[in-house]
Amino acid sequence: MSTNDTTTEALAIAAAIGTPTILWGPPGSGKTSVVRALADLWALHLEVVVASIHDPTDFSGLPVVTDGGVSLAPPAWARRLADVGSGLLFLDELTTAPPAVQAALLRVVLERTVGDLTLPDEVRIVAAANPPEQAADGWDLAAPLANRFCHLTWTADAAGFARGLIGGWPAPHLPTLPPGWEVGLPAARGLLAAFISARPSLLLAVPEAGAAGLAWPSPRSWDQAARLWAAAGAAGASSETKASLVVGSVGEGPAIEFLTWTAECDLIDPEVLLADPSGYVLPARGDRALAVLSGVAAAVVADPTVERWQAAWEVVGGAASTHPDVAAVAARALATCRPDGAVAPPAAATLAPVLRTAGLLRKGTG
Repeated sequence: MSTNDTTTEALAIAAAIGTPTILWGPPGSGKTSVVRALADLWALHLEVVVASIHDPTDFSGLPVVTDGGVSLAPPAWARRLADVGSGLLFLDELTTAPPAVQAALLRVVLERTVGDLTLPDEVRIVAAANPPEQAADGWDLAAPLANRFCHLTWTADAAGFARGLIGGWPAPHLPTLPPGWEVGLPAARGLLAAFISARPSLLLAVPEAGAAGLAWPSPRSWDQAARLWAAAGAAGASSETKASLVVGSVGEGPAIEFLTWTAECDLIDPEVLLADPSGYVLPARGDRALAVLSGVAAAVVADPTVERWQAAWEVVGGAASTHPDVAAVAARALATCRPDGAVAPPAAATLAPVLRTAGLLRKGTG
């Protein structure tokens, strides 16, 4: 699988779940072509907006005096996307947009708002940029804007170009994201929660000026990474694609630590554990135990049936003697999502002293 094949797969997954994505690559390397191909394959209305030739008001809205005051009129391209109800907004040459335009783009990318118009949820946002040193009058992306994208690398592929010249350029192969892919999201968030608990310094690292325009770790971008990790797993994406989505969200250094830690943990699927919690032995290492229990708790919070809630208590109760602090964290999450009709299992009573010690229960409560 070539680098660009991996990037195309990652781009398709990110676009499918509505994650704003930016392709980085040299001029003329085919970034626009792959975005057009993606729109064609998905039969999406495509709006190409070259950011460098627009004013801030083209994204924040043009003030118009009305009888009721002042409204912010959206541009024609935004109205067309709203009228269609879905589509792909392609923001080209983003690093040639001056800082004032980038600031106006923040609301478009984060809130999907253009003037007084909110774009439909079915509109995907993809951008493309040349590295500033390769762009005429280029600027680095502002750190707040950069943190809202998944950053993917596009290269000039000589072998693929040669094959295309001879036999034509085939349509890219896109992964299929199945309905209900979100079922894997609690496990991904539980995994991430355990990792950040073990590596708290990686939660937030605002970059210095020289690296501000690339991916960097923040609570926002880690949550984005969790969503992309779950979606890539549901789509059966390659390990290279999953890795590129994490790197593109939080940056290379934090992503490598996360990927290495995840590979070493070799954790059980929370849904498998909830289906049969008996006899499972929790990992001895604290961060791995936290990953298992966080995943179980997150899965039950997302779908709190009586059976799942009680099965989770069996898992958490088994950890009370060996990992009391970790068990207390999971128990607190379970206590907030008790389903109607559920009877507290013996494990909940067993953990009551642990919860009190941790300050999660008042004295006198059982």
